[in-house]
Amino acid sequence: MAAEDNGYSAGSVGFAFLAGAVIGIGAALLLAPQSGAETRKLLKTYAEKAEDEMREKAKEVRATLDTTIEQGKQFIKEKKSDLTAAFEAGKDAIKKYTAPLKVG
Repeated sequence: MAAEDNGYSAGSVGFAFLAGAVIGIGAALLLAPQSGAETRKLLKTYAEKAEDEMREKAKEVRATLDTTIEQGKQFIKEKKSDLTAAFEAGKDAIKKYTAPLKVG
């Protein structure tokens, strides 16, 4: 899965999916000419499909989260290295400029 920033959080996508599923199930129940047994079978099928889709979305979110965490770790590692180098350069500069003062 490619990491895409489409402006929607995983929570809002999940909520929209669940809201759509509830509306769809409600419409199906109100408009269905099936018997009770057929309607229950249909509801079970809808629920299983919704569960499968949510599991797939959860896998995608997990993969995105793992990638983001790794990128964050790498960023911190790079910045830590930069800060360490800057700190060492500062220490060296202080030693260089304070060494002549200690001679006298």
